[in-house]
Amino acid sequence: MTVSSLTPADEIKNRILIIRSHRVILDTDLALLYDVTTKRLNEQVKRNQERFPGDFMFQLSSEEKLEVVANCDHLKNLKFSRTNPYAFTEHGAIMAASVLNSPQAIDASILIVRTFVKIRQMIASHKELNTKILQVERKLQDHDGAIRSLILTIDELMEEKVSKKIRQIGFSKSSPDKAKK
Repeated sequence: MTVSSLTPADEIKNRILIIRSHRVILDTDLALLYDVTTKRLNEQVKRNQERFPGDFMFQLSSEEKLEVVANCDHLKNLKFSRTNPYAFTEHGAIMAASVLNSPQAIDASILIVRTFVKIRQMIASHKELNTKILQVERKLQDHDGAIRSLILTIDELMEEKVSKKIRQIGFSKSSPDKAKK
């Protein structure tokens, strides 16, 4: 795999999964992007374990592996693997490129980091949009309350006018007793 034929950012984005509340890329996908075998990637990681703390990389449980295989068509071959795959966070993917130390790994890691950053920006923009929508909803609720209050006040005023006896203006027919006086 050459740099020019690297998987586009959208394809990398599709390979980033959320596992244990972390955005990660599995070792098989990372090896493909770095143009090495998964076995070679994992060998280098094991040789340099001190560079991969728990927030850089973790191994999936059997249940997590089954869930990933069920949800991701491109990972169906993992079903037959005897070992559970490793999941690399953004920092783990960069560190993996440094232990592989090949031009392909370095170039691919740049694309992976940019993709992780793009996802973070998208999430942030969605949060901003969500905040603005909530603000508009609150304003609408305030306005709804004010309108209801206004309508109730108008209704009360209308009832007061109807209930008051209105004195008529002008002449009225008087009774015959009053006319003689």
